[in-house]
Amino acid sequence: MKRKLAFVLGGGGARGALQVGALRALLEAGYQPDLLVGTSVGAVNASFLAINGFSPESLDDLARAWHDAAHADLLPANYLWLTVRSLFRRPGISSDRMKSFFTTHGLSPDLRFRDLKGPELVLVSTDLNTGTPCLYGLDLQQSVLEGLLASTALPPWVAPLERSDLLLMDGGIVSSLPVEPALRIGATEIIALDLMDPRIVPPNTSGFSVFFYKLLMTVEQRQVNLELALAEARGVPTRHLSLRSGIPIPLWDFHNTERMIAEGYELSQKEIAAWPSPPRSARKPWLERLKARFRRPG
Repeated sequence: MKRKLAFVLGGGGARGALQVGALRALLEAGYQPDLLVGTSVGAVNASFLAINGFSPESLDDLARAWHDAAHADLLPANYLWLTVRSLFRRPGISSDRMKSFFTTHGLSPDLRFRDLKGPELVLVSTDLNTGTPCLYGLDLQQSVLEGLLASTALPPWVAPLERSDLLLMDGGIVSSLPVEPALRIGATEIIALDLMDPRIVPPNTSGFSVFFYKLLMTVEQRQVNLELALAEARGVPTRHLSLRSGIPIPLWDFHNTERMIAEGYELSQKEIAAWPSPPRSARKPWLERLKARFRRPG
């Protein structure tokens, strides 16, 4: 079987900045993905790399986009008020705000998955009508922007998207760390960048919102464990990078971007140092290896 290294990028809102640092550490260690699979904010990071390539320059641009997100107020902190509004069928944050942010940072509405020149890209959303993952990118005629909007449609901020007989929302509902979708597409190796952080809710606290969040964390953790176990059962080597910042960061708080990028880099560097070296074929594309050969003195 042909080798297919997948970077699996999980959801976690503002904590996605940790993935930016982790991706830089992976690049410096010589890892090049053949496949990018993303859920929610992981879909945002994965799409950016699939469009712009996996290079130091594209990661610099991605970091700048993350700083811009802090000023765009993509996920306002008053989520409880937005929840109340949604109960009375009042609009929350329009998907137009997300769409505008994505297009401003290089995602053309006309871009199709077939147009991507970088690694294969698959974006995970949830179809509420069937309770199953919906994978954008298997059909190369699909719109990358639509797939990204579906993967990041997170109530109460953004309402689910209606497409034909589908009702699509954030992919984290069914696969917050999309290891199983990567296996389905044929990944033979996986590096999973996990943003889940149960510390967001302090211990010994109560109230309905706390109960609801703990319930979601329990379901999400169970889901992640099952998908990792599935990869192990199928004999697919999976390196699980659990990315947690020094202090818990709520998914709507984009004001710690610089620190989280640095923390993601440091955490991943330490973890990667304990891994075996990647195969030579994973370090650089053949053309880059050829160029490096001719640059050697003598």
